[in-house]
Amino acid sequence: MMEARPTAARILILMIVFSRLKTVRSRDFTIKDIIHLHPSTTPHPGGFKCFTCQDAADNYECNRWAPDIYCPNDTRYCYTLHMMDHSGDSVSVTKRCATLESCRFTGCVNISHNGFQVCTSCCEGNICNILVPRNDSSAVFSSTSPLVSSDRRLRPFVLLYFIISSSYTAGCN
Repeated sequence: MMEARPTAARILILMIVFSRLKTVRSRDFTIKDIIHLHPSTTPHPGGFKCFTCQDAADNYECNRWAPDIYCPNDTRYCYTLHMMDHSGDSVSVTKRCATLESCRFTGCVNISHNGFQVCTSCCEGNICNILVPRNDSSAVFSSTSPLVSSDRRLRPFVLLYFIISSSYTAGCN
């Protein structure tokens, strides 16, 4: 008799489960269902993030408090400006999303009136601006795609012009 109760309970549970399964109807997923179940990881195709801060005390403070947001659709690069004192210690760090136009001038400049050095760099890629530029070796524009295919199609010609003109002036001396 003890064995009849567990069997009856199992049958009752199976009947309840099967009765509920009949009410669930299969159907094809719509685009709306797929988007609801699997939301896009980026707000737009090719979306990426950059560390973002304004005048942080140093790189650690910038990266630590950078908001976790995607860059606007019209940007493609991450920009970093690092200001250092005469001993190389950080004075301020600014990082943001940037357009190609914002990345035209990278490198380091010494500011004579206060003895500071300012280095800027740009990079292409998701959170690629984790480090700060400290010298001309790291203050560069690193891109994963050729700049010739961008809006700045004349860039190679400008470079060629400077090479030819510097060769010409060197030959005249």
